Amino acid sequence: MSDEGNLMNLETTQGPVVIRMRPDLAPNHVAHIKKLVSEGFYDGVVFHRVIDGFMAQTGCPHGTGTGGSKYPDLKAEFNAAPHVRGTVSMARASNPHSANSQFFICFDNARFLDKEYTVWGEVISGMENVDKIKRGEPVKDPDKIVSAKIG
Repeated sequence: MSDEGNLMNLETTQGPVVIRMRPDLAPNHVAHIKKLVSEGFYDGVVFHRVIDGFMAQTGCPHGTGTGGSKYPDLKAEFNAAPHVRGTVSMARASNPHSANSQFFICFDNARFLDKEYTVWGEVISGMENVDKIKRGEPVKDPDKIVSAKIG
């Protein structure tokens, strides 16, 4: 699979993070994320829920975990990709088809999430910067995505 057009470059307050998006696993989710990135949706959005040893979650425009984009929620694209260190997957409510703009990056193995959440990418560089993101539920003075670009 070519990385051409499938790299998401995050500049975070802890440094750069590069995510290889996987349209082979979740084509509709990747297309949706690309649309949001092209509109600047993620620029300035905080990591609002960060659990040590588990994951860092972002993508809520309110910074609280309660919001999404102006677009409809996505139909789940569950796949066989494992939730391991560096996996990027969609957050959702209890309804499996409620993912919208929020996503999380796994700090460690979280295999109990396999086939329950849509994996759409993997961190290919900058995981050491993800590791530095401030922890909390909610996070006090949270780290954020300064800018997100596809390239």
